[in-house]
Amino acid sequence: MLFALICTDKPGAQDVRLAARPDHLEFLEANRDRIKLGGPFVTEDASGMIGSLIIIEGDSKEEVEALAAQDPYAQAGLFESVDVRAWKWTVGNPEA
Repeated sequence: MLFALICTDKPGAQDVRLAARPDHLEFLEANRDRIKLGGPFVTEDASGMIGSLIIIEGDSKEEVEALAAQDPYAQAGLFESVDVRAWKWTVGNPEA
């Protein structure tokens, strides 16, 4: 089953994001078998990152939440909120 993580950064946390970004990208790569896609939300002028969208495969919401808690961004306290929702990949799914 797929889950969408919709993460919103804390206001003014750009420095936290940039400091944790190399470890975050390493975490994503290490879990590539379960992380199907992802990327940052950006400001309207694309000058800054303000959150993340990550699609993760897992057996349950709790399993995905446990994996997401290991993300260096989460451990650095970057996110103001993280919404985890079951998600069905309909359009553009290369496995469909």
